[in-house]
Amino acid sequence: MSLIGDGLEKAVQKAFTRPAPKSAGPQMRYLVKQLGGTKAVAQMLRISQRTVERYVKDQIKKPRADLAVRLEREVKARWQPQIRAKARQNAASTGGIVIDTRARLGYTAPIGSTDQDRIRHLTVALPPVYAARLFDAQEQGASDARLQEITAEALKEVYFQDGGRRAGSLDEVRFTDIEHLEFDL
Repeated sequence: MSLIGDGLEKAVQKAFTRPAPKSAGPQMRYLVKQLGGTKAVAQMLRISQRTVERYVKDQIKKPRADLAVRLEREVKARWQPQIRAKARQNAASTGGIVIDTRARLGYTAPIGSTDQDRIRHLTVALPPVYAARLFDAQEQGASDARLQEITAEALKEVYFQDGGRRAGSLDEVRFTDIEHLEFDL
């Protein structure tokens, strides 16, 4: 995934009402139940069907490091889909989303203004419209560059232009060199 896509995913995962399974056996059993069989899980995780069966029966308890990462990622991607959808819908319709970032921000403006890029640390509440755009783009498989553009547009409107109250002649905001990025619903 991407930096912004991962940040959005982590924000949605904070809305979970129950923790996802942590050990290999329960994770495998959950995936087998979700995908309808051990063969589908084996193909998805790129391991043998017999290995999946052993995890399900708790004959193997500790997966290799690379398998543990894939297993956790796949479980979290499928965990509590209704809670996940409700959290996204709430952020996109009424709640909005909060972005906390430390990145290089600059803008294109008329001659004579100070448009030099500089590192800024911002914590800004983005309106629901931008939360909806970010989640829609993420679901459609948008690239990190596209998600970054949407975030830059949101920061332009909310931070630089303050909802249209200032900097009306601002053309474009540059959002680059992201050091830290975190979203919260």
